[in-house]
Amino acid sequence: MSTSTTASVSTHILDTSIGRPAEGVAVHLSARSGRAADWQALGGSATDADGRCKDLPALPEGATHVRLDFAVEPYFEEKSAKKQADAQQDAPANRDSGAPSVFFPEVAITFAVVPGEHYHVPLLLNPFGYSVYRGS
Repeated sequence: MSTSTTASVSTHILDTSIGRPAEGVAVHLSARSGRAADWQALGGSATDADGRCKDLPALPEGATHVRLDFAVEPYFEEKSAKKQADAQQDAPANRDSGAPSVFFPEVAITFAVVPGEHYHVPLLLNPFGYSVYRGS
């Protein structure tokens, strides 16, 4: 990959509800060349034990916009199932009321890129909110 003609992207996820990396979240990468262009799916990865995706595909030459799609619902469902299994003796008020385990089932982050730049986009996540920023 030539850094003079393409941009590069990396990401990681921190589950702020537990203060730890979010492992096993599927992340898909798409790009387009211009606002009116169609999105091109480039592939995906899943976060590792450190909450990082170390093998996201390279961006194509001419990419101007990038989208990261995070499938967070399965992550929170698995976490909720483990918590329920560990806490079967909780008081009735603390048991699952049938409410969803996550408010945002997926998070899509779209951002502009320029050739030669690296974009690290961390996702700070909890079951009922998220925040994102351009990292370093």
